[in-house]
Amino acid sequence: MKLAKWGNSLGVRIPAAIVQSENLKEGDLIEVRFRSGRVLEIAQDRSKEEALEEVRRMRRPLPSGFKFNREELHERGSYAEPLQKVS
Repeated sequence: MKLAKWGNSLGVRIPAAIVQSENLKEGDLIEVRFRSGRVLEIAQDRSKEEALEEVRRMRRPLPSGFKFNREELHERGSYAEPLQKVS
């Protein structure tokens, strides 16, 4: 691979064979690790997906019959009083 000037930085073009084998596409976040002997390891950065999955696991369903009432919240002073905890 060859380094090329990209603005004030240097950039690397990833060969198509690596793009295909790692199933990469434009906009993907990647992790690049340097190893001895001038070897680069390139892999997709999964940290964002892992964080989103953790948030999904923490979600709990709303109680049956729950209705969001914007006017009621406004009358209470826009979240001034804490909502009742549902167990």
